[in-house]
Amino acid sequence: MSIEGKVIIVTGGTSGIGEGCTRHFAEQGAKVVTSSIQQEAGEALEAELRGAGQDVAFVACDMRNEDDVAALIAGTLAMHGRIDGCASNAGVWIEGTVTEFTDDAWDLVMGVNVRGNFLLAKHLVPVYEEQGGGVLLITTSVAAFVGFPAHALYCASKAALDALIRCLTTDHAGVMRTVGICPGTIDTPMLAASAVGFPKPIDELYAEVAEKIPVRRLGTPEDVAKAAAFLLSDDAGYIAGTSVFLEGGTMALPPW
Repeated sequence: MSIEGKVIIVTGGTSGIGEGCTRHFAEQGAKVVTSSIQQEAGEALEAELRGAGQDVAFVACDMRNEDDVAALIAGTLAMHGRIDGCASNAGVWIEGTVTEFTDDAWDLVMGVNVRGNFLLAKHLVPVYEEQGGGVLLITTSVAAFVGFPAHALYCASKAALDALIRCLTTDHAGVMRTVGICPGTIDTPMLAASAVGFPKPIDELYAEVAEKIPVRRLGTPEDVAKAAAFLLSDDAGYIAGTSVFLEGGTMALPPW
């Protein structure tokens, strides 16, 4: 399951699952180009990991902006001469029902979560065609399958990614292996933001949620990163067009 020596891009790579992937991939010996809109955090992460002897570079990138995405791909090629895989993790969440959403909310959530992946694939495919193949790993969510209250935009965006993974697999067969990773309840800043407003302290709320999950704990970014490293490795070469669930057994629970 080695990714040692592989050139891997991580989008949304400075927080939560993305930061977990950046750290784990680098520890495993990959050459990591991590990106996000968090310039200060990205530069600090690069300095920390490079100081530990790991091959990590930060590139600022807004996934809604095609010029930024193109520059991320071109910059990685300039640094390393190839791209073996990309862990597409950049994502945003906004609370609200369909009667509450605004054009700005739509543009942000669909722009980052969906358009960003279209742009990434658009600019990766020619690279993979030229070099003889590569992997695109997209972070989806159990929100693609569960109607979480006040998550209409987020759930819709993640369901779109589930369909996109299948389309990219058929459209670019033999060139780009596309696969998804589908996390459940992972202890990240995004999860903490979604818990704001509950009438209980967050630690108490998390403990109650963990008790309901079959493995009896929340997931961690490292849990996701370890599975992501496998999916990006050559050992996962027969996995394509689907999403691997990483939700501690949550989807097996009955609805009562």
